[in-house]
Amino acid sequence: MSPETSAIIDSINVTLNAGGMNTINIVLAFVMYGVALGIKPGIFVQVFTKPKSLIIGMVCQLVLLPLLTFLLALAFGHWISWTMALGMILVASCPGGNISNFMSSLSKANVELSVSLTAVSTALAILMTPFNFWLYGNLYLHCANIEGDVPQLVIPLWDVFKTIFILLGIPLTLGVLTARFLPKVADKLKKPLQWFSIVFFIAMVVLSFAGNIEAFLKCIKYIFLVVLIHNLLALSIGFGMGSAFKVSRRDRRTLTIETGIQNSGLGLVLLLGTSIFAGFPPHGGTLVITAWWGIWHIISGLTVSTVFNRYEFRKLRKYLQV
Repeated sequence: MSPETSAIIDSINVTLNAGGMNTINIVLAFVMYGVALGIKPGIFVQVFTKPKSLIIGMVCQLVLLPLLTFLLALAFGHWISWTMALGMILVASCPGGNISNFMSSLSKANVELSVSLTAVSTALAILMTPFNFWLYGNLYLHCANIEGDVPQLVIPLWDVFKTIFILLGIPLTLGVLTARFLPKVADKLKKPLQWFSIVFFIAMVVLSFAGNIEAFLKCIKYIFLVVLIHNLLALSIGFGMGSAFKVSRRDRRTLTIETGIQNSGLGLVLLLGTSIFAGFPPHGGTLVITAWWGIWHIISGLTVSTVFNRYEFRKLRKYLQV
């Protein structure tokens, strides 16, 4: 990537007033409430009595994805800017995406395991998201050969903790309670909210870049390639770990999807609604990578789910013919 292209990407900046940020926070919290509607205490029994796949999923999400993302960012070298690298690390530090359960259902995977992984990774994100971003973000800035002065990445832990707790912790609790005590209401709301979350994120990205569309289009091929490789890495981690530890085919599909679908909407909120980058110049690269990840993982997730689904259908048809 040329210095001129890098400069164009890093010049992209998005600012939201308090009203706009509050609206996004409320809607994102509502989306997470929709995710929690599918979490019923009974579905955890089998998963936690045989926790092998759950543990592997947590290792993929919380350990391997941030670590290997850090190494991938270093491997890209000067082909990406340091702000783009931080965007990759931020996405990898976020919990599983809120549409992963829908993708798992579509791909005939283990939906109970998917919901369990989403719930556990979301709960642990209150601590693990700021920790992983701080750890690997600073490691990257220390190890990468970056020209010029780069400010030290300081995570305002209380600010980030408060944001994540409000956006994830409270909606998750309310959603579980609704599923427990108002199951009919939860069943009616669950699928519409899953589709609403997709529409919301796409609208959020479009509105964010409305004032930077020309710069964004000039750089889309570079952004596309970086996110494509990063997302393939994430999908491969889940599939590879599932294969290495010989879990069932349904569990392997779930691990693939859960690791490849990240809650990049939370990443955008942390960028725009907290003081993580208060001492930094415009953080266009970080913002663009995080935003495009949110669009691309919907496309890749639907593609992978369709492949899994068609494979299962062909296998069933072959069995019936026999």
